[in-house]
Amino acid sequence: MAEHSNPTKISFIYSNPADPDAFEAAYADQLALARKLPGLTRLEAAKVWPKEDGSPTPAYRLLDLYFADYAAASAAAAEAGPLVGATKQHATGGVIIAFAEVLDEN
Repeated sequence: MAEHSNPTKISFIYSNPADPDAFEAAYADQLALARKLPGLTRLEAAKVWPKEDGSPTPAYRLLDLYFADYAAASAAAAEAGPLVGATKQHATGGVIIAFAEVLDEN
């Protein structure tokens, strides 16, 4: 088991929403809520490139929230009710939220 002292990130993997325009209209508010989380050291937001053959992408957007360690990420998660609520409301295609230990940093 990890010592939990390594940097930790909380990843949001958003599936393709039912209405991309509605999702995009609400996404800035989700980012603003994420930026308010205590202990946040870095935020990385990404949009998945469309597939060249036009088929659905494996995900729509990715959001990674970085913290000094597991304890800091857990403390932030305890304050993340508004962010999670907004995410569940607007991620109409579904979302996976995962804690991960960061093993290699640039």
